Amino acid sequence: MITVTEATANAGALKRLSDEGVSIWLDDLSRRRIESGNLAGLVATRNVVGVTTNPSIFQAAIGSGEGYEEQLADLAVRGVTVDEAVRMMTTADVRAAADVLRPVYEATGGRDGRVSIEVDPRLAHDTTATVAEARQLAWLVDRPNVMIKIPATKAGLPAITEVIGAGISVNVTLIFSLERYREVMDAYVAGLEKAQAAGLDLSGIHSVASFFVSRVDSEIDKRLTLLGTDEALALKGRAALANARLAYEAYEHVFAGARWQALGGARANRQRPLWASTGVKDPAYKDTLYVDELVAPGTVNTMPEATLNAVADHGDVQGDTVTGGYAQARADLAAVERLGIAYDEVVRQLEDEGVAKFEVAWQELLDAVTKSLNSKGVDAE
Repeated sequence: MITVTEATANAGALKRLSDEGVSIWLDDLSRRRIESGNLAGLVATRNVVGVTTNPSIFQAAIGSGEGYEEQLADLAVRGVTVDEAVRMMTTADVRAAADVLRPVYEATGGRDGRVSIEVDPRLAHDTTATVAEARQLAWLVDRPNVMIKIPATKAGLPAITEVIGAGISVNVTLIFSLERYREVMDAYVAGLEKAQAAGLDLSGIHSVASFFVSRVDSEIDKRLTLLGTDEALALKGRAALANARLAYEAYEHVFAGARWQALGGARANRQRPLWASTGVKDPAYKDTLYVDELVAPGTVNTMPEATLNAVADHGDVQGDTVTGGYAQARADLAAVERLGIAYDEVVRQLEDEGVAKFEVAWQELLDAVTKSLNSKGVDAE
């Protein structure tokens, strides 16, 4: 973890990124990061204006036990269930991070300064429970700059509409396909229409749509490598960027349409695309690939700290690298399809795997907390 002093060096690329209209959010959170002043340092010196969390991040942070010992002891004495213990710890961290970022939230009129917390991943296919969980999380965190993360499953889509309609800001996560992304934007717009009909102030409702990047290359590159032809190998590392660029094209289309104009006139906010999973997984690729090549106004890039450091050190931010590439993006995805790699099958698999991975991480977190509570002489149910 970097110090504030180290964070002041070589941040030029991060400033350029911000100047291009890309909001930099940190894809990580822990109590140690908050209490040490590291998060505040990143906000002050590294252009970080938001934080995202997910079950895997909390599993890594709380599973280690570091910084949570006192709260765990208190929870054990109270005899809480493991689910309640986990929610008390995660919402406490998000609340504290939201306080750190509150000045950014105020300065940007609510656009940034956001901290996201995800509904229980075990509810990914249950619309009613997801809505109830979203309301509960918003109440527990009790900060205006919280965003509730809802997965873009089929069951998640109507939940997004209901939660937005209730005036709660949402980060839609686990988006892999262009079709699903269009459905997510439609769910958001429908939610705003619902909120408007209820007389809510639309200007206070914000949303981002987390479009996953590197996992697309990981899966498609694996299949291209198995094919092994020159044509297949030449396409490696191109599908994820193509997919994301076409997502931005869809965003431009939806938020310039007639349906949106009525909401925009009521001071509604566009649902910004958020590039997620931007840490490069293939060491053959430049470690800032999914930042340098996805620069476009009105977007968010949420980065793990290693990627944030890499961009600060040697990022190559040269203006908009998205809007001029739509034709090539379509050609790249078409070329992958011609080789027998079915886009629809790949993105469906990635969504299923994404939900499953978060369920596993959440269960591992529950198991770790159960062990901690039990070690203090409490039977965690």
